[in-house]
Amino acid sequence: MHRFEFDTTTSLMSFEARSTVHPIHAETSGLEGWFEGDLAGEASTIGAGHLEIPLAPLASGNALYDAELRRRIDIRRHPTLRAELSDWAPNGTDGTYRVRGNVTFRGVTRAEEGQIALLIQDEHTVMLEGARVFDIRDYGMEPPQLLSLRVYPEVTIRVAIVGRRVD
Repeated sequence: MHRFEFDTTTSLMSFEARSTVHPIHAETSGLEGWFEGDLAGEASTIGAGHLEIPLAPLASGNALYDAELRRRIDIRRHPTLRAELSDWAPNGTDGTYRVRGNVTFRGVTRAEEGQIALLIQDEHTVMLEGARVFDIRDYGMEPPQLLSLRVYPEVTIRVAIVGRRVD
């Protein structure tokens, strides 16, 4: 198997939440990690992987929202979201995989499952894209409330990761 490391300058994570007033969107870059795989089109095999998402640079463009989000996450104690990706199974021939692993957020680790699309750009570069809805209460975080604004607990996390072969 070959090792692919994530390009920290081009890989992004975004989240979207709904509120009583309007949608909230924030994103961060600097994603770090890797996965192992033998890429052969439809016959690709993916092994283990690891992902770390820095949360301190997470920004929505609204300083008040960002400050409350950082306070709720407790950024000083929990500066990253981590995922150990242990099981990848093809979902057919379209390049999507069912991925299982453990996600750690705010010191809480839970087994999770989702889908990732693997797009092979060339023998040395791949793109991983996926989205999943999480209930932040499962990770011990109460949804923020600011004045009349109430944020709902379900948030959609999206990742767009560029992986580069390093061996």
